[in-house]
Amino acid sequence: MKISLLLFITAIFSISNKELETNVYICKGKGSKKYHYLKSCRGLSNCSTNASELTLSKAKEMGRTLCGWED
Repeated sequence: MKISLLLFITAIFSISNKELETNVYICKGKGSKKYHYLKSCRGLSNCSTNASELTLSKAKEMGRTLCGWED
């Protein structure tokens, strides 16, 4: 029982860790608050700057949330 619980916890940590290493796109415009999985997301179409690529964990640290077109 303890071994399977440990394996379960390890698997969850591994999945979460991979998710946070995923690259996403953000607009660096003044009012931008979202991140996007796709550079072609229509939520980036009004971006006044070039879309920047960064990790999901960094985007979340910046307070960004997932674009409504992609959730």
